[in-house]
Amino acid sequence: MTNIAEVLVPPNEEGTRATISRWCKAVGDAVAKDEALVELETDKVTVEIPAPMSGTLIEILKPADVQVSPDEVIARLRLSEDAATVPADPRGSPANGPLSPAVRRLLREHALVPAAIAGSGRQGRITAQDIARHLAEPKLSATPPETQVDVSPAVAARRPHSAMRRRIAEHMVRSVAVAPHVTTLFEADLSRVLAHRRRHANDFERQGARLTLTAYFVAACARALREQPEVNASFEEDALAVHAECNVGIGTALGNAGLIVPVIHGAQRLDLLGIARRLGELVAAARDGKLAPADVRGGTFTISNHGVSGSLLAAPIVINQPQVAILGVGKVERRVCVLETAGAEAIAIRSMCYLTLTIDHRALDAFQANAFLSKIVGILEQWPD
Repeated sequence: MTNIAEVLVPPNEEGTRATISRWCKAVGDAVAKDEALVELETDKVTVEIPAPMSGTLIEILKPADVQVSPDEVIARLRLSEDAATVPADPRGSPANGPLSPAVRRLLREHALVPAAIAGSGRQGRITAQDIARHLAEPKLSATPPETQVDVSPAVAARRPHSAMRRRIAEHMVRSVAVAPHVTTLFEADLSRVLAHRRRHANDFERQGARLTLTAYFVAACARALREQPEVNASFEEDALAVHAECNVGIGTALGNAGLIVPVIHGAQRLDLLGIARRLGELVAAARDGKLAPADVRGGTFTISNHGVSGSLLAAPIVINQPQVAILGVGKVERRVCVLETAGAEAIAIRSMCYLTLTIDHRALDAFQANAFLSKIVGILEQWPD
């Protein structure tokens, strides 16, 4: 039996690529079984990979900011029975011995290659002072100074893309490239929904749930998806895979960090209180960075409530592949409307918002999109007392 254990990237059921965010241990460090060894970041969540055995970290095969695949070997441990005799292995870094977190950060910020820098530390290790000295050295130019004309705009700062931002970008480009996007636009009167919310918000609060407008949209979507199941589907080359469960994803902004879509699984089985409670749990976990991988998987339909940041209308909203539709919800605002009552027209003020449905035109047609969105509007406008 070998005394070396390999550390593998865990399998990912959705095939999402991951990037090593940081190593919690350095080569030569002792680690205990199940102790956090490395953090992996995808476009959805950050997860800690524990040490599979107790021992000493002797080799890091993949440094930070490198993409890795499921089941790939990223490090090796020597098991604990002879850990004390194992020297630190210099192969755990790109060059010149193990790099400290501060050095790795400086290398990334200045787009430097470790091999180009002479290390003055122990055993040729690169230090922060070595990087500062390298940056201060005059650089030779192949073009005489008098002929250099820089017409590019000045850059105040370079902010490297996070793994989440890179994955979002790839996902959006892929979605637009493979799916012809078509958007239909309706307007909804939310007066009855808002009246219901005013009457019941305190009662929901006492039961541990914040009653937001998003909860109403999730409930309306779950009902409409049951009545028009072709919208609750995934597009495949040879078939439309219609799902049995209504797993509604909610686009949740994380500020400058990006966007994540936690999923309310089985929304068709939940009442408004259950939806509100689950929604609150997921949004809080998303903003605290505590979502579990299962919380962002298995979505069959997505809601983008862009109105919470003041947007009236957004189109098209990029579809979360392989889903076939996404609902966009604009800002709710008081508007003057013409109403027909008892055969007569009257002017009134109502709480209105724009709703859009962007569809994958390979899977759905305009009449299906209009019928589904009309159903959503009808549910919201006739919300029972």
